[in-house]
Amino acid sequence: MARTDGAVQIELPRRLAAPEPTWTRDVDVVVLGSGAAGLAAALAARPVRNVLIVTKDTLDAGSTAWAQGGLAAVLDPTDTFAEHVRDTLEAGAGLCDEAAVTSLVGDAPTAIDYLEKLGAAFDPGADGERALTREGGHSRSRIVHAGGDQSGAEIQRTLDENAINAGVEVFEHAFALDLEFGVTPAGKRQVAGVRIAVLGTTGEVVSVGIVTARAVVVATGGYGQVFASTSNPAAVTGDGHALALRAGLILRDLEFVQFHPTVLWQGVESTAQQTLISEAVRGEGAVLFDAAGERIMQGVHPLEDLAPRDVVAAAISERMSRAVNGVDDHVYLDATAIGERFEERFPFITRACRAAGFDPSRDRIPVAPAAHYTCGGIDSNLDGTTSIEGLYAVGEVAYTGVHGANRLASNSLTESLVVGTRVGRDLAWKLPARVEVIDERWGESGTLDDSLRAHVRTLMSKNVGVLRRPENLVATLDALAVVADKVSSQTTPTRRNFEATNILTVASAVTASALTRTESRGCHRRTDVVTSDPVWKRHLEVSLDDDGLVIRGGVEA
Repeated sequence: MARTDGAVQIELPRRLAAPEPTWTRDVDVVVLGSGAAGLAAALAARPVRNVLIVTKDTLDAGSTAWAQGGLAAVLDPTDTFAEHVRDTLEAGAGLCDEAAVTSLVGDAPTAIDYLEKLGAAFDPGADGERALTREGGHSRSRIVHAGGDQSGAEIQRTLDENAINAGVEVFEHAFALDLEFGVTPAGKRQVAGVRIAVLGTTGEVVSVGIVTARAVVVATGGYGQVFASTSNPAAVTGDGHALALRAGLILRDLEFVQFHPTVLWQGVESTAQQTLISEAVRGEGAVLFDAAGERIMQGVHPLEDLAPRDVVAAAISERMSRAVNGVDDHVYLDATAIGERFEERFPFITRACRAAGFDPSRDRIPVAPAAHYTCGGIDSNLDGTTSIEGLYAVGEVAYTGVHGANRLASNSLTESLVVGTRVGRDLAWKLPARVEVIDERWGESGTLDDSLRAHVRTLMSKNVGVLRRPENLVATLDALAVVADKVSSQTTPTRRNFEATNILTVASAVTASALTRTESRGCHRRTDVVTSDPVWKRHLEVSLDDDGLVIRGGVEA
């Protein structure tokens, strides 16, 4: 792959090809995405603003509803903010913004109190207070959960009901294609709205319109579906990341993809969303073994099976590469010591395991790492602001400095709630001035046929997974460039084709970033350089122009 002056020469579309707009709609605030971050922003802005949530699926189809762990916060009198900050910084491997972490940790208990006041029911402990559990990387028990392992579903339900009751309007089956911009009186570029495709029952485009707004909040989640093996639901295709790249924004640290170490392995033929086996299972005492019955984490890390996720995922991948007893695609999680209490504590996981033919109270569970969470995203901060006036980014789509090179377990829902609420509150207080949409027609428009989606995803899981070889990264970029040549303005506009284009765009940016960072840090693991390098204690920035992707070493951490 030819690379000059930080540029990766791969032709990616600057706009998604779709029919011309035939309608317009105007609101104060438009929120793209309906997970915890977007709902929190919409709810906080709604008392004084006209708010429209745009979601390509249904209100509850994103990642939030699938979250098993819960929310991390200092709630035990023996715990301290300093310890939560320290644990987060250690997991982040030198790339966290300590001020952002400190701010988040300080607001986390209030966020949980707020959720309870909205009607969320967290599991009680023996003393009647909220039950607290411990997860990987945490030095204390500080995770609140609901329904055992169904915390995300409870949070989604709570925010859904409150947002609807508050009068937030929801536009379902509507795909956010591209941002629209205007110019301020001072000559600065400012977001003016978003181009939307209304989808039919089979994903076909019914119509295209422009929703104008004084503020656009991008809350579209991560990009787990860029990989063939993922715990993320089908809707999580990197739409917000790709939309931001096409708009010329800077994204940070896309190479840091967190692979959850323990996802239920159901055979090489399985292509479905994999069931997560929550870190809390190991928090309750479960232990990892290989196919020969040898402990995997013993001697690898002081916390052993409760080490940070990147450490556990890398150790599992290394053990699988040895093909112990001929098994090279999974290992085993032994939770039998939890016994009959397992079903009460983890009802969803129990049902999933039994459906796959395993009883976790008696059988060891086959598990393997899968793409789970994306630490990088649109360059923003804990107030959600970006480099573009009127554009905000919240949740997994955003880079805020909290997660660094590896997210600490259960900090993500906390961040979504805290930052989403801050954005909505600030927009309720003051909106940006309105600007008129101008016609920005730079670069080529096009769409990739969905038939190539599986090829891209397989490339990513095979070559840009937990352990990354430089020669495989180069080969993957070359292969993605070949796929990019098949993008066409004549491809039929459908949801699946829009998603395939976004997957290609994000896959290219992730791979280029992973090739550029020549060290191992956090959840970015190279096989040629197995240690971190002080020179790389800095952020990588990626953007897209008409010549291709541009990768730059950004500010030092």
